[in-house]
Amino acid sequence: MNQKPVVFISGASRGIGLAIAKIFYQNHYQVIICGRNLLKLTEAETVMPGIDAYQCDIAVKEEVKALAEKINQKYGALDILINNGGTFQPGQIHSEADEVFESLMKTNLSSAYYFTKTLLPPMIQKKSGTVVNICSIASITPYANGGSYSISKFAMLGFGKVLREEMKPHGIRVVNILPGAVLTDSWAGTDLPESRFIAPEDISSIVWNSCTVSNRTVVEDIIIRPLEGDI
Repeated sequence: MNQKPVVFISGASRGIGLAIAKIFYQNHYQVIICGRNLLKLTEAETVMPGIDAYQCDIAVKEEVKALAEKINQKYGALDILINNGGTFQPGQIHSEADEVFESLMKTNLSSAYYFTKTLLPPMIQKKSGTVVNICSIASITPYANGGSYSISKFAMLGFGKVLREEMKPHGIRVVNILPGAVLTDSWAGTDLPESRFIAPEDISSIVWNSCTVSNRTVVEDIIIRPLEGDI
């Protein structure tokens, strides 16, 4: 088994996930990541030699469970699981296609559910570990153009809260991070200045700090907004 502490981050070939991967890598963790874009995964491996990077479509249950089983077999109990994978698509419930709802729920919620469900048993057996869910300010704030994205993020926060209660007897912490607008590819082409957005590195430092408090403490839910307010 690996001697370094082990962290797995879904959706970490770019953006917030990549920033989180870098801070754990810099602090000598064995970093495991997944993403859909093979080129971006290869670039991440070049920047962080020694990481384990896997191509995975997290909207596909079978791919999620297969990757999680592979991680269990190779590494045993994770020290930290970070459910970061997800995508944004604006819309409205009354007018968006059914497929938008189905796709966003699979990508933003089901992926976290199945990664967690499959990776938890060794952590429970070890009676330690931290699960971090990257939710959204949309998890608590309804938006008229949020549609199924907002629904999926409300559900993600609920998932984390329920999981936290379940895991208390097992010594496993569950942290929910609720960022506002972060400057990632989701905002490509915006006319807004960089100063109106949260930097991905700010999210990664908050995740790091939340995971490194003493084992008797849990940072439950963190809301992070741009200084000038939501966009």
